[in-house]
Amino acid sequence: MTKRSAQFLIAAPCSGSGKTTVSRGLMAALVRRGLTVQPYKCGPDYIDTTFHSKVCHRPSVNLDLFMASQAHVSDLYSYYAQGADVCVVEGMMGLFDGYQRNRGSSSDVAEVLDLPVILVVDAHSTAYSIAALLKGFLTFRSETHIAGILFNRIGSPHHYQLVKEACDDLDVPCLGYLPKDKALEHGSRYLGLDISEEHDDSLLDHLIEQIESHIDIPRLLQLVSRPLELREDPFRHRPAAGWHTVVMRDADSFAFLYTEHLEILSRMGRVSFLAPEENLPLPQDTDLLYLPGGYPEKHAQQLSEASLTLRSIHDYIEAGGRALAECGGMIYLSQGVHFDEAPHFVPLCQLLPFAISCRQADRKLSLGYRQFSYNGQPLRGHEFHYTQFYQKDRPDFPASAVQMLNAREQAVPTPLFRYKNLIASYTHLYWGEADLLKLFQ
Repeated sequence: MTKRSAQFLIAAPCSGSGKTTVSRGLMAALVRRGLTVQPYKCGPDYIDTTFHSKVCHRPSVNLDLFMASQAHVSDLYSYYAQGADVCVVEGMMGLFDGYQRNRGSSSDVAEVLDLPVILVVDAHSTAYSIAALLKGFLTFRSETHIAGILFNRIGSPHHYQLVKEACDDLDVPCLGYLPKDKALEHGSRYLGLDISEEHDDSLLDHLIEQIESHIDIPRLLQLVSRPLELREDPFRHRPAAGWHTVVMRDADSFAFLYTEHLEILSRMGRVSFLAPEENLPLPQDTDLLYLPGGYPEKHAQQLSEASLTLRSIHDYIEAGGRALAECGGMIYLSQGVHFDEAPHFVPLCQLLPFAISCRQADRKLSLGYRQFSYNGQPLRGHEFHYTQFYQKDRPDFPASAVQMLNAREQAVPTPLFRYKNLIASYTHLYWGEADLLKLFQ
């Protein structure tokens, strides 16, 4: 079955060009026009998808060609596009930046899904010379179709005319611009954008006004209208295990969840959510406890005071209950967190035999794709954190259950812990194509 809809991927020559600002503004402007917008994000990013979902009122879906196969990514895209008037995919990094050259890049996703690209170009401090940059991106890969250009940080209408002439001479549609505007500048926090800023309704209203004033939305939608093949349900073959899965979830401490993971868990049985700060016990009929990532270290004191939740989870895992903990979830199950400021140590679940350091002297970015096999399951995921293990060189630090590799199949020191029926790691796993039942054998 096919239908026509507007579909496009927003990319840029490099990070910091404004593609996130343009993406969120276009999504919001389209929704305000009464259109149903399905958002997507290239790569493993959780923060952008959180905002997409809020503005579009539909779950945003990650499309990642390292963590998932081409067929799976295509199925996800089609499945979640059902009922949408417009599909907007926000790219990552530069258009051609992948885990190995172009592989897994935004252009790779666009080619797999046959999506036209809208290229956002930062025009600050340049004029007609931007033609050379545009020509390179337009001709670098013939498989990547750049349908139009949007400029960012334009200083004046005259400045816009100068860069528009470059598009005219290259015969590529120029669809408008965003002016230089300090109100649209983002601060950074942890993994990227300041989430608190993105929830500012007045800022969003201002962005929509700028989008509507300076971008030719009707022409953009016309250029990217194309057939959409609606495929079968990609989760139709999931086994119905009859499990009751409890997902730790709140706005910040345990917020990093892939949309399709919740879909998969719901196909396996019943899903309920537990906000640990509320100090409620884990349900007695829990068959699987899922502790996703987030920022539990920011709320360590409040989590530590929720003793009923901590104790029930500790006892559940000690009794052999199945549990999967990723990054923030693993931190929660640790002995606790060390800080520079008082209180210098905050105890947490005290299940795993190590603590986590948030001290400035230990702060270091650990970033990259991860892959390994476990219980016959090939697994892939992503690691991104600044916290580190506290005194990892101690002789009693637990051994890893596997040797993890990066995207280039080089060994990395990231451990995976198996304790009874708990699997825990700093790695955010993607199990959209894995069999969860086999992980706990």
